[in-house]
Amino acid sequence: MFGTILLLALRSIRRHMLRSFLTILGIVIGVGAVVSMVTLGKATTAAVQKQISALGTNMLQVRPGQGFGRGGGGPAPTQFDPSDITAIMHQVAGIVAVAPQVQSSATAIYDGANWSTTVNGTTSAFFEVQPWPLSAGRLFTPAEEAAGKAVCIIGSTVQKNLFRNGDAVGKRFRVGDVSCDVIGTLTTRGQAGFGGDQDDVVIMPVKTVQRRFTGSTDIRMILVGVDQAYSTEQVQASLTTLLRERRHITGSKEDDFNIFDTKQISDTLTGTTTLLTQIVAAVAAISLIVGGIGIMNIMLVSVTERTREIGIRLAIGAVANEVLMQFLVESVVLSCIGGIIGLALAQIVIAVATPLMQVPWTFDPEINLIAFIISALIGIVFGYFPARRAAGLNPIDALRHE
Repeated sequence: MFGTILLLALRSIRRHMLRSFLTILGIVIGVGAVVSMVTLGKATTAAVQKQISALGTNMLQVRPGQGFGRGGGGPAPTQFDPSDITAIMHQVAGIVAVAPQVQSSATAIYDGANWSTTVNGTTSAFFEVQPWPLSAGRLFTPAEEAAGKAVCIIGSTVQKNLFRNGDAVGKRFRVGDVSCDVIGTLTTRGQAGFGGDQDDVVIMPVKTVQRRFTGSTDIRMILVGVDQAYSTEQVQASLTTLLRERRHITGSKEDDFNIFDTKQISDTLTGTTTLLTQIVAAVAAISLIVGGIGIMNIMLVSVTERTREIGIRLAIGAVANEVLMQFLVESVVLSCIGGIIGLALAQIVIAVATPLMQVPWTFDPEINLIAFIISALIGIVFGYFPARRAAGLNPIDALRHE
């Protein structure tokens, strides 16, 4: 019986192909929009989490000043010095490594090619604090760090633009006025979470950069790696107490430094992108309601057009429930076809958008299944009233209908 009803529904839909397509267009757009927005939103969240985790999942960034800049036109904040690094390492519990950072910019030159890049002075502890493996070569030795040797590890962008043959380890090139030996190359990281190319960097021992580029022992940032067994909040509190004491900040006076927890940044950005995804998906879901109204409207028109047919079916013995089921199945089939087309459209949109947004493409079976089930439910909800109206027709009145 159900097979016969389904066959009748498909025949009715095929009889008015253009009208049926226009009827399900709202469902197609709604399902496609919801699935593509949710999938792209999750992909964006995953990309943000990956970029933040590349900085180190249990890492604190300590900077002088109350923000990223001096702000308000006031005096420049007091920088850190090497003794701060030693104090943090030995006086704060739960720390696995502390890496100073000093930055400058310079033009790198090799074999007639030149490239403007960032020079980052640090120690081998930098690679303990955050996961950034080498693609070739080695790290600095303690002797090279202590002596401030002109050795360096370069990012993939610098390698690509200066060393065209790809082999950089063991080569000597010039960075500004300094001749530097390449002892290692870094794996590719890509674009940073806040913009900029993370791979466009030359990493040298901190003493080398201080002596040859900045001309001072000032340290602009400290990276602190936290032991997994410790809470970053607890370590941050201890670190704040130590730095306030070393920088002679007493009473209610505000800190002249700031500490960023990468885990908190990741949680905040993840929460924000998730909320935006939910808002966009909710707006897109409105078109599903509009599509359902369109189905109900067309089904009411169909009932009016087929009143005489309904009257004949009732007169020759069909019961009201069979008529109701016929129109309800027709409505659900329309919605399901729209849902399937919408899912296919969403995959096309996702396949085109993910390379442009530079986020990973992932197939989410959960949201696809939910969207299809909702489209079927819309067919039931919005198709029930027209189907009920068809089943409630009086056979005699229906046969008299012109």
